[in-house]
Amino acid sequence: MTARGRAALKTAVWLVALVPLAHLVWGWWTDDLTVNPIEYVTRQLGETAIRLLLATLALTPIRLLFGVSWPITLRRLLGLFAFFYVTLHFAVWIVLDHFFDWRTMGDDIAKRPWITVGVTAFLLLVPLAATSTTGMIKRLGGATWRRLHQLIYVAGVLGVLHYIWLAKKVLVQPWVYAVLLATLLGIRAWATARKLSARWIVLGSRG
Repeated sequence: MTARGRAALKTAVWLVALVPLAHLVWGWWTDDLTVNPIEYVTRQLGETAIRLLLATLALTPIRLLFGVSWPITLRRLLGLFAFFYVTLHFAVWIVLDHFFDWRTMGDDIAKRPWITVGVTAFLLLVPLAATSTTGMIKRLGGATWRRLHQLIYVAGVLGVLHYIWLAKKVLVQPWVYAVLLATLLGIRAWATARKLSARWIVLGSRG
């Protein structure tokens, strides 16, 4: 893909990724955020974060299954947008839902499992966002950086679990996300197993 094509593609990602935020801003401007605006905004931000996180995790399986490598160039951008929406989701909970009532929030984190795993997922994504630059990759070294960024798998699992536990009634959507995540992680596990099997075969033939 040409440099101009990559720039156009990243511009498109920016536009698409900002649509949910623009929708919420428009809803606030027109006073159309449902009868429970805080819950609505929190849910929309959280669902957008999960979708973007799943999109980030889908890029390597696409390469593994179809041999298409150019989507990998979007991984950092999609990951940062996922973190952006997670941060907004968390900020709404702190500022609007609890208005900086740290004691109540601490009790919620300790006593409510869906909040515990949600906050844990956010904290796991913080170092990933902080080390997403090329300079940090060079500073940490490629191997260390890759090991650190494997935390995204744990964050993804916790994020989906947070949504499943948070639902006050049985909803299909959280389980759809769970199936998608399991599929993406399964493809990665399959590719790793194939690679290890091929390596053992080579070592066995040498022996």
